[in-house]
Amino acid sequence: MIRGIQQFQLRTVIGNQKKAQDTLGRLRASGYQGIELCSYMIHPMPFIIRALTRLAGMPMGKSGKLNWKKLIDESGLKVISLHSDLGSILKRTEEVAKEAHLYGTKYVVITGMHHFDYTDEKAVYDLANNLNEAGKLLKNEGLSLLYHNHNCEFRRLKSGKMAYEVLIEETNPEYVNFEFDSYWAADIGVNPEYWMGKLGQRMKLWHINDRGSKQTGPLSSILKTDSCELGKGSMDLQGMLEIAKENEVEAVVLESHRNWEQKSPIISAEISSKFLKEYVN
Repeated sequence: MIRGIQQFQLRTVIGNQKKAQDTLGRLRASGYQGIELCSYMIHPMPFIIRALTRLAGMPMGKSGKLNWKKLIDESGLKVISLHSDLGSILKRTEEVAKEAHLYGTKYVVITGMHHFDYTDEKAVYDLANNLNEAGKLLKNEGLSLLYHNHNCEFRRLKSGKMAYEVLIEETNPEYVNFEFDSYWAADIGVNPEYWMGKLGQRMKLWHINDRGSKQTGPLSSILKTDSCELGKGSMDLQGMLEIAKENEVEAVVLESHRNWEQKSPIISAEISSKFLKEYVN
């Protein structure tokens, strides 16, 4: 199982070629073997997207201007997957496929849907059909499609099923499989281990993060929770890791968005790497 990290976590420390080179080098030295790239971070980003992400407290920087092929080749990191979007895959299949092949990955990942109503039954079933179509197109290009969840997929439809359940049942394993994010599942209150077991070998990649509280000393009986470095929170990561191993998950990928130790995504990743090196091999 490959130990990897998501490019999105690094957005504040890859603003120029030298900073990106140094960041990737530190990650490789600390034990990471792979990285997931985001298509919108390796190309110049429209101003509106940069503005919206900044307003959301997650500024993206200018990593799209860098030579990412050179950076990856020099880093020694394997590209685990390329994150894209459903529209691009359906409309510009060959372009997406060409880029995935350029970086030597077999997986293209759809990172959920933006401004999508996961309580709309028809919309969810339509999404499943579109995922099947996108997966079929990518298979023809020698690639595999994965769907990455957040927490919104675990809302219930009028039928009583959760949207994520419908996406599992209505997609064809020949064309669509999954990158499961256990943090977001726990965040909305469902049992991540149940869903990992339900996905079984359709879970090809696993997004890992920990969740708990860094607050210390006498406090209120209700703590504020947030993401934590691996092994510092309260999630049963070792239990989930056993499920991942049983189902031959190919890579475990760290991704945290905030609440980093010393406000540094690199220091945070280095701390989490100690857990990964001990338990993932």
